[in-house]
Amino acid sequence: MAITLTRTRRKKIHAIFVYLFLIVSSAATVLPLLWMISTSLKSGDIIFQIPPKWIPNDFHWENYYRAVTDIPFFLYLKNTVLITFFRVFAEVFMSAFVAYGFARFHFPGKNIWFLILLSTIMLPGEVTMIPVFLMFSELGWINTFKPLIVPAFFGGQAVFVFLLRQYFLTIPRELEEAALMDGASRFQIFYKIFLPLSKPALITIGIFSFQGSWNDLLGPLMYLNDSNKFTLQLGLAMFNGMTKVEWGPLMAASILVLLPTLIIFFAMQKYFVEGISVTGIKG
Repeated sequence: MAITLTRTRRKKIHAIFVYLFLIVSSAATVLPLLWMISTSLKSGDIIFQIPPKWIPNDFHWENYYRAVTDIPFFLYLKNTVLITFFRVFAEVFMSAFVAYGFARFHFPGKNIWFLILLSTIMLPGEVTMIPVFLMFSELGWINTFKPLIVPAFFGGQAVFVFLLRQYFLTIPRELEEAALMDGASRFQIFYKIFLPLSKPALITIGIFSFQGSWNDLLGPLMYLNDSNKFTLQLGLAMFNGMTKVEWGPLMAASILVLLPTLIIFFAMQKYFVEGISVTGIKG
């Protein structure tokens, strides 16, 4: 009886420490977001007040009005949505297409090619930045959306291919064999069986792709020169680059830019967790 009570007490103490750690970690993660929200509603004279005042006496909603008027916010939003839509579609579909080939087809050197594909994950983007820029410059694609969209149609990202290949390997071959016996083509099997069954994994990489495209600053900074083609991230950089930084409107604009990512993540959280948990089951 004493041993059982001791073990029970240890489990309770362990659980308490785990919950405390999670609470502290969550607070540290959420704190910057709360500071952004608080700052977006303050006037400039109390933002850096010591001690900080988290809830201002007067909410300065005009910061949000300035966030969408000081820069052409909705024009940048349209450009960002356009780039993100095509990029997410291309990366999800093409990554799935390539992953299906590695998961179900047998061809000479398949493992070697897959290893080469995975090795590109370790290649820093800075290494290929200048050659890729020169290539797009020769094609006359500078100051267009093409460098930000077209590459996504040529195989997606290596990490997405890896995750989807792992997921496709968990799909029973009997489904594929039955479809072949019924006269289905390989492509029909791909989009009528594999894609519907892989919704959690597809949503997972879709979230990653959306986040990467929506928050991309370096790509638009390199390839876009016309201010009418800027994205939201370049708009935030313009805010930050002003002679006198207006922290209230800047934080308001940052929150508006962040909102779509938060909404999509929380709306798809169930599929995201399921996709991450399943993609590593089978090698």
